[in-house]
Amino acid sequence: MARRYDPERRQRIIDAAIRVVGEKGIAGLSHRTVAAEADVPLGSTTYHFKTLDDLLVAALRQANEGFAKVIASRGALEDPDTDLAAELAGWMGEWLAGDRTGVELEYELYLAALRRPALRPVAAEWARDLADRLSRRTDAVTARALVALLDGICLQVLLTEVPYDEEYAREVLARVIP
Repeated sequence: MARRYDPERRQRIIDAAIRVVGEKGIAGLSHRTVAAEADVPLGSTTYHFKTLDDLLVAALRQANEGFAKVIASRGALEDPDTDLAAELAGWMGEWLAGDRTGVELEYELYLAALRRPALRPVAAEWARDLADRLSRRTDAVTARALVALLDGICLQVLLTEVPYDEEYAREVLARVIP
């Protein structure tokens, strides 16, 4: 029997893994659940991703692209006259106002790095990339502090169900920016 050429299969598997984690959490992720969700043979998931950590790394990388797209779409980091605190608060507002399930999924994958060392480089990559972007407008130490503050505010909103307050975020961020 000839092998069917399916260049999109790997991407469908990643997308399915993201949906499974979104619906069932990381505990519900298995090669079998992903294969069923992607409508591919079980062997396809293990062919493309030898371990679940390999699959989670791919899913986290893809999820990280969501926030990066928000940043890129606004483009204000290039303008030195833009109020950086207001811009960052706006980014968070736009990101948190979007698909809540997507934001929760990104954080679930991000925090999974606590127990899954294979995910740590990808989580660190996200923080480093954002700090590098912010370093265009401030020093490296302040950029890292801003990343930590953005993370903290997002986690508080996600975990406490307190609505995002863009003005509060702008004020707190402005206190960190020299």
